[in-house]
Amino acid sequence: MVTETTAQPDANSPAAKRRAEVAAELANKTMYELLGSEDGIKAIVDSFYDVMDRDEEFALIRDMHKADLSPMRVSLFEFLSGWLGGPPLFIERNGSPCLTGAHAPYNVDEQAGELWVSCMNRALAEAEVEEKYRDLLAPAFERMADMVRNDG
Repeated sequence: MVTETTAQPDANSPAAKRRAEVAAELANKTMYELLGSEDGIKAIVDSFYDVMDRDEEFALIRDMHKADLSPMRVSLFEFLSGWLGGPPLFIERNGSPCLTGAHAPYNVDEQAGELWVSCMNRALAEAEVEEKYRDLLAPAFERMADMVRNDG
């Protein structure tokens, strides 16, 4: 009889150590605070839209936006603020967010979702977010991108 075994993650690996370190930090602070509060989140959002606007690689998702990205910068900042444990600015201004509804007019397929995640990962790096926080956020951003897919 053949059985499959699942490899156990190495508790001593650098990634496991970073996760444990972040978990300990999150006992006392929110991710919003760990990322630098308002200034840190604004830096991430600005990097995100700067990367999207600058790099032709992201043209597919850039084309889903109006020429002026200023309103989107505000909206994403407000959303991330609350999502990361800071002030719930988006909810205060707009009510409960419905990401799928907001993205319904656009063809958000697998490629668009992957580009969004790639753009966000690059923005996190350019905003000099520590690797341990990027490691924790990456899967959450991947789930978020999957959630807004609407290509059937």
